[in-house]
Amino acid sequence: MALILVRGENNSKLLSAIADIEKHGSLYLVTTPKIIDADFADSLVEQILNSKLRTKSSVATAFFVKEDTTLSIIQVKKIHPPAHVVVVSDEYEGYNELAEILEYAKPFPGYNSHKARNDGMIDYKIMGKKRHIKNDKLNSYTRG
Repeated sequence: MALILVRGENNSKLLSAIADIEKHGSLYLVTTPKIIDADFADSLVEQILNSKLRTKSSVATAFFVKEDTTLSIIQVKKIHPPAHVVVVSDEYEGYNELAEILEYAKPFPGYNSHKARNDGMIDYKIMGKKRHIKNDKLNSYTRG
């Protein structure tokens, strides 16, 4: 599981970024996005990047995704969300603190998942039975 931090100017940009991560990044959110203090998010990103930020954020959210850190970074690089998205690796100092904050934080308002909650597409060709079709294309690089 990877931990993703999203920071930006307003709630609508964060919600749009989360939707982009799900739809275009093909990442599956395991937890609902939670509200994070914007100043804490800014300081964490400054620690990760080892430089000062040009702009401060007004709002921030964080959540876990099903995929591992490496795959999450690759998928996030492919999209261009309207907010700053950072995949926080467990190698960074602030990872444990952020994970602890997520346990008690309030849910981010307005988030609704666009992904189905089942194992995949349903094959209706089989008479009288539903068979879920699993799609493991994203994680195929990990198989030996």
